[in-house]
Amino acid sequence: MRAALFCDGTGDLKIRNASCYACLRNQQKIWEIMQGKIVLVTGASSGIGKAAAALFAQNGSTVVAVGRNEKELIALQESVQSKKGSVRIHLADVNEMSQIDRMVSETVQAFGQIDVLVNSAGIIKNGTIEDTTLDDWDKMMNVNLRSGFNLMQKCIPHMIGAKANIVNVSSVAGTRAFPNVLAYCVSKAAIDQLTRCSALELASKGIRVNAVNPGVVVTNIHTRGGMDTDSYQAFLERSKETHPIGRAGTAAEVAELICYLASDKAGWITGATYEIDGGRGQTCAR
Repeated sequence: MRAALFCDGTGDLKIRNASCYACLRNQQKIWEIMQGKIVLVTGASSGIGKAAAALFAQNGSTVVAVGRNEKELIALQESVQSKKGSVRIHLADVNEMSQIDRMVSETVQAFGQIDVLVNSAGIIKNGTIEDTTLDDWDKMMNVNLRSGFNLMQKCIPHMIGAKANIVNVSSVAGTRAFPNVLAYCVSKAAIDQLTRCSALELASKGIRVNAVNPGVVVTNIHTRGGMDTDSYQAFLERSKETHPIGRAGTAAEVAELICYLASDKAGWITGATYEIDGGRGQTCAR
């Protein structure tokens, strides 16, 4: 017997034939399991962070969306008003330790705990071993690595006992070498090792730690890093050749993986760095 879905007029899906109900229920669980969870997302005003924050809210979570662009955070908040979850805006610079302290303390004060931390704040600058300035090196290490490490340390005491987990947004550049983005590659490789080491140390406390490693995703990270519009369009066109699947990815695709890893569906996964890159990591640098 084949199961079929129909709408009962209330917006809910019903099962017309329940012979494979267990299978369907298992598929639905990921949409239900995040309801009521407290999720803190950095870099939430754009790109992957914004897409992840929106998806968590759509799944019923209460999201603390951290970023520096108030206009974009408000747009995010308004976009999920009709969803089951909600978005609470928190303007902050993840480079500032006092602001990290404040965002964590205010989140815990308001909600009692933190169930999920998504470290998505990141920047990129071009540069080789010969011409990367120390200032650019420090900026990328501070935003891409130090801020995530600091935030993990601050959040962990409020995650113990909550079956909580952390998802770090890394990059295919953390697992493969690419020219002219030296500091970025190093910062993302360090995020991968931070993920693995902390997963090992936190497993006994019931906290899982994983990372996602995207290839080229259509966001504003490159234009914010100094790439002009024409160069960026050429870069995306080139990505059709450098990614075996034949295109760049979307922030929404990466957000789906983040949400999965944050759910109990992934309850036996920790210390993993997941490539979601259209096959980019399987190719030689070109």
